[in-house]
Amino acid sequence: MASHLRLGVNIDHVATIRNARGGDHPDPVRAAEIVAAVGGDGITAHLREDRRHIRDSDLHRIMESTDLPLNLEMAATEEMLQIALDHIPHAACIVPEKREERTTEGGLDAAGQHNHLAPIVGQLGEAGIRVSLFIEPHARQIEAAIHLKAPVVEFHTGRYAHLLLDGDNEGAQAELRRISDAAALAAKNGIEPHAGHGLTFENVQPIAAIPQLAELNIGHYLVGEAIFIGLEESIRKMRALMDEAR
Repeated sequence: MASHLRLGVNIDHVATIRNARGGDHPDPVRAAEIVAAVGGDGITAHLREDRRHIRDSDLHRIMESTDLPLNLEMAATEEMLQIALDHIPHAACIVPEKREERTTEGGLDAAGQHNHLAPIVGQLGEAGIRVSLFIEPHARQIEAAIHLKAPVVEFHTGRYAHLLLDGDNEGAQAELRRISDAAALAAKNGIEPHAGHGLTFENVQPIAAIPQLAELNIGHYLVGEAIFIGLEESIRKMRALMDEAR
C-alpha cells in the first residue's frame, strides 16, 4: 500500500471562469497557492489545444508560485511536447484530446498509438519529466505502458462515477474491481498507479481504498464545491475523506 495517498488538485476550471469574462480574475495562480496552503500534494493543469482554460502564460506563473510539483496534462502533439520541454514540469500526463469534447472522455489508446507515443514519452523522460499515461484500466493498456517505459499510469475513473450516478451499483462495483485489479497489475510491473476523473465526496472513498494507488487527481468537483464552501474547505474535506479510506 502507498503510505500516503497524494491529492493532486486540477485548477483548470478556475481558469475557465476567468476566461468566461476575460481579464485576470479569478487567477489560477491564487488557486495553486491555496492548494499548497491547505495540504494539497500537487497541481494539475491541462493546456488544451484551444486554450479553453489554462493559458501558456499560466504555466510559468503556477510553477513559480508554489513548491508543489506541477503535473501538466497534454495531448501527444509536437506543439505540446515543445511546451513541456520549454517549461520542464515535474510530470506530464499524456491524455486523449478532441476539440468537440467538454472534458477528457475516456482513456488514451496507448496500445494502438505506440509508435506515435514512443518518441514523445522518450523525449519527456530524457528531459527529466515524469511521464504518465491516462488510460482505461485494461491489461492491454498497462502492457503498452510497460513497453513505452512510462513510470506512471493514471486510470480513468469516469465510467465508475457515471455508473453510480445512473444508479447502477452492480456495474459500479464491477468497474471498481476492474480499477483495483489494474492498479495491482501496474504496481506488480513497477508502474506507479494513479486515478482520476469524476471523483466526488460521495464516490471517492472506494477508489481511495485501493491500496496500490499513489495519487488521485481531482479538479472539476473541487472547484464546483468551492462556490458553496470555499476552495480551502473543499480540498480539506476531500483530503479527510481520502485519509479516512486508508
